[in-house]
Amino acid sequence: MKAIRTRGGLSVRLDVRTAVVVALLLVAALVASVVLIGTGDFEIPAGDVVRTLLGNGDAGQEFIINDLRLPRVLVGLLVGAALGLGGALFQSIARNPLGSPDVLGLGQGSTAGALTMIVLFQGDAVEVAGGALVGGLVTGLAIYLLAWKRGVHGYRLVLVGIGVSAFMTAINGYLLTKADFVDAARAVVWMTGSLNGRDWEQVWPLLALCAVLVPLVLVYGRPLRMLEMGDDVAHALGVRVERTRLVLLIASVLLTAAATAAAGPVAFVALTAPQLARRLTRSPGPNLMPAMFMGATLLIVADWASQRAFGADQLPVGVVTGVLGGAYLLWLLVTQRKAGRI
Repeated sequence: MKAIRTRGGLSVRLDVRTAVVVALLLVAALVASVVLIGTGDFEIPAGDVVRTLLGNGDAGQEFIINDLRLPRVLVGLLVGAALGLGGALFQSIARNPLGSPDVLGLGQGSTAGALTMIVLFQGDAVEVAGGALVGGLVTGLAIYLLAWKRGVHGYRLVLVGIGVSAFMTAINGYLLTKADFVDAARAVVWMTGSLNGRDWEQVWPLLALCAVLVPLVLVYGRPLRMLEMGDDVAHALGVRVERTRLVLLIASVLLTAAATAAAGPVAFVALTAPQLARRLTRSPGPNLMPAMFMGATLLIVADWASQRAFGADQLPVGVVTGVLGGAYLLWLLVTQRKAGRI
């Protein structure tokens, strides 16, 4: 930790290791994005990708990159960043590494909203995304209200979330049984989590939401760090505990629901990104910026792997993150058990 004093007398504390990790993750995300943009049936060298993005490509490359591939990559970056930041918020508020949207049922709630639009109303892509957003918000509100008892505490939040997750999973199973073959196939593809077919219509709403919520969350970074020390300590230090917790929960639910609406329920990014970021920074606290950039990097790398690592078969990105995240969850449970925390 290094203190930097400005000319006006303002002192700013800078964690050098965290800053280096954020910079490296940003570079990794940008490099992976360039490689991913050049990947496909029509391969484009990285140099040509950069030149085209700067406006110096030919007409064919500009169409392939700017109209077809760039929106998919931008959606992947925004979805990964939103999931990483939302997961870091949930884990910090719950004070539990398992307190992520995947475990608490927000993904299942968004899925229920999307399935309702697909199965019952045969909605188009915009209506399905809207249903997913509403489903996530309603589920988040239900979890908060059910976990409330003179405040919301981490252990109760996780237990209520697990119960709501099981309930929403049952609803999703019921909706699938009521769907015809075409709607069921469409629903299963959406439930896997995929970036296929994403265009600028998904980029702009998600970008606008992140532009509003990310600065808001970062402003609450210091109160969030104090909340991790316990409600009594945070209150003694002048933090409005329940107001801060409610604002951050709303922000995390919006980030997670919007990401799910844009790409489907991409599994385990929200669980793994904050933990991996914390292990890189070796810094206490929520590690919001590292988790955000880690989530973006993870999703872009996973999307590249889904296209290139399995030969001619291209898998939805949610399959790759599910496999990797499931293995990480098992490892996390084993380490937590050995440490006597579960």
